[in-house]
Amino acid sequence: MTITNSPIFHPGGGSLTASSPLNPSSYDAVVIGGGFFGCRIALYLKEHLNKVLILEKEADVLQRASYANQARVHNGYHYPRSILTALRSRVNFPRFVSEYRECIDSSFDKYYAIGKITSKVTANQFKTFCQRIDAFIEPAPIDIKKLFNNNLIEDVFYTKEYAFDAVKLKHRMLNDIETAGVKLRLNSKVIKLEDADNLAIKIFVESPDNQDIITAKYVFNCTYSSINHILDRSNLPTIPLKHELTEMALVEVPDPIRHLGITLMCGPFFSIMPFPARGLHTLSHVRYTPHCFWKDEDADVKTVNPKSGHKTNYPYMIKDAERYIPILSKCQYVDSIWEVKTVLPQSEVDDSRPILFKKHHGLKNSICVLGGKIDNIYDVPPELKFMELTGGVI
Repeated sequence: MTITNSPIFHPGGGSLTASSPLNPSSYDAVVIGGGFFGCRIALYLKEHLNKVLILEKEADVLQRASYANQARVHNGYHYPRSILTALRSRVNFPRFVSEYRECIDSSFDKYYAIGKITSKVTANQFKTFCQRIDAFIEPAPIDIKKLFNNNLIEDVFYTKEYAFDAVKLKHRMLNDIETAGVKLRLNSKVIKLEDADNLAIKIFVESPDNQDIITAKYVFNCTYSSINHILDRSNLPTIPLKHELTEMALVEVPDPIRHLGITLMCGPFFSIMPFPARGLHTLSHVRYTPHCFWKDEDADVKTVNPKSGHKTNYPYMIKDAERYIPILSKCQYVDSIWEVKTVLPQSEVDDSRPILFKKHHGLKNSICVLGGKIDNIYDVPPELKFMELTGGVI
């Protein structure tokens, strides 16, 4: 690929600094990816660095994984097989809810049900687990239990869990970015990274009507499922990741469950949760939400476009779910949202959701960050603090 229009870069210039006032396209830090993690990390960095830029290939921020998910603010209940993830969720839940209060939907009641057949957890084990992580749990009232098929459900518990409105969260992040003075470039796809003699990193950027090179002392690759795409195009080592093409069905639910969120644990597994950004509910199913999966290899980084046409698995999801909650047969399918879900291979074994934080990955001062869920953004600052102690970013 021929890169043109790059007058601002001075290769090998000994006096080149990332935020030189003589170089308007140089930055102290560039964050690639305008999802929630990318925006929030940029805000962290701006507290300590002068010039911070976000590059986002879409026409707006928070358009991909930050939007196309279940919008759940986890409170630990999901992770009886990973006590550490559960405890981190318990710590992060009140903090996220407090910090983004105007984006939180707490107007529904949340219930967790335990299946009798092939469940990986019993009702007593789930109750004990919740007590261990100090998560609120009470027996569900009788009128709620009547919604469930007693032949397939061992017990139902009233819990405390919320959803976030991804549209409100987007506006909040845009406001925070502008207030903090973080620069934002939309419709800007990063083609590759190159080392600039250990003085900076060159970032090759493609926009609809332009191609240019930006320089930065630090680059944060926060592109979620595209992390390896950038690494591969830059001839840098890729990271072992697993990807799934996932479908969240959007449904109108019948009145008796309009103000409920329900998750069936843990084996036969599905969730029906409010999705505030559309005023609907999402229906996800452990068997039918993933349509296919793949792992990146160094020589074969696969690209799947989640926005291209796919056939919905909704009929299978709802048929299985209504066996456990018969009233779900009255749901009306509206739409589906699709995304590539990316997880660390170890998460397949223990259901954990740690963040990925790889510093100096292939290039000095190049950092790859992958969040497992939205509320573990609070696990990132300790990693930045660690870099401070080792002469890193801050």
